[in-house]
Amino acid sequence: MLDYSTLKIIWWLLVGVLLVGFAIMDGHDMGVGTLLPFVGRSDLERRVVINTVGPHWEGNQVWFITGGGALFAAWPLVYAAAFSGFYWAMLAVLWALFLRPVGFDYRSKIHNAAWRSAWDWGLFVGASVPPLIFGVAFGNLLQGVPFQFDNYLASTYTGSFWQLLNPFALLAGVLSSAMITMHGGIYLAHRTEGVIQARAVKGAVGAAIVMLVAFIAAGVWLQYIDGYRITSVIHPSALADPLGKTVVREAGAWMLNYDRQPLLWALPALGVMGALLATLLLRLRRTLTAFVCSALALAGVIATAGAAMFPFIMPSSTMPAASLTVWDSVSSRLTLGIMLGVTVIFMPLIVLYTSWAYRVMRGKVTAAYVKENEHGAY
Repeated sequence: MLDYSTLKIIWWLLVGVLLVGFAIMDGHDMGVGTLLPFVGRSDLERRVVINTVGPHWEGNQVWFITGGGALFAAWPLVYAAAFSGFYWAMLAVLWALFLRPVGFDYRSKIHNAAWRSAWDWGLFVGASVPPLIFGVAFGNLLQGVPFQFDNYLASTYTGSFWQLLNPFALLAGVLSSAMITMHGGIYLAHRTEGVIQARAVKGAVGAAIVMLVAFIAAGVWLQYIDGYRITSVIHPSALADPLGKTVVREAGAWMLNYDRQPLLWALPALGVMGALLATLLLRLRRTLTAFVCSALALAGVIATAGAAMFPFIMPSSTMPAASLTVWDSVSSRLTLGIMLGVTVIFMPLIVLYTSWAYRVMRGKVTAAYVKENEHGAY
């Protein structure tokens, strides 16, 4: 039987895996949607683009739903504080996501240019807004979120929506949007041919350049941002008590883990090298290998932020002692153990089903295919 402290670490890793899985799987869908109005110049070309992700996007939403469920069950205090502080941002994500199922299902049902163009832009909004907002949210986590707890552990958010749109957070949003667009562009290049593929390559390379510049700039900036450090004794196996510690803010604190464990520098290196290799392979038209390198780049970027913040999950800028960490924001040992058992059973099933679905529906999507399946294609 795993002890409580081990379960806490395992669930920190599993939530990270779910975030990376969401970025890779649902991320390439959103990247394709972001590029849709620009790589598709005619109705037929846009239908080709949509049909590269149409059969899979609903299945890929499993990663998003599972991530939200895991956050609720494993880190209930984080879930409560985050959805309180990021309430309007989360609503904006949901409103944008509403456009995706309707757009995919009804966009091509009516032969009307205005109707189809409107849904093309609706799919663009539904795909481009969530990555931008998720990046802004991560940028705010690295700076600290203005929330606090009372004696009953009821959280209160003391900031505003506009406060979230600060320069560093917007830079993180640009980084998130660029890396998802790069990933989607590479996937689109893998599934298409001709002029659509050529435009997708250009879009992916341009997004990769923006991603690399934003990633390096954010890393340099982060060294001058006040990070968080626990100064009291940590009891990893103790019951969750987010107010039972002392925390200080100091410049460069987010770099302490990298100073203590130099091997962690492999994570940002993976983000940079993965993006560079992906663009190089893409130009050589080795699209599948480029997609794998792009996925590794996304994993490297996300893991870089996670490693910098550990053990913090959601720092508080107004009440540092209330900052939520891996050790004091989790559910009970019994809950974490049951959830781990469920995850061990169902996570491989999700991976196997997804792999099977992509294998069955592999290959290029062409204009000829869309014409032959006028009523069956998206």
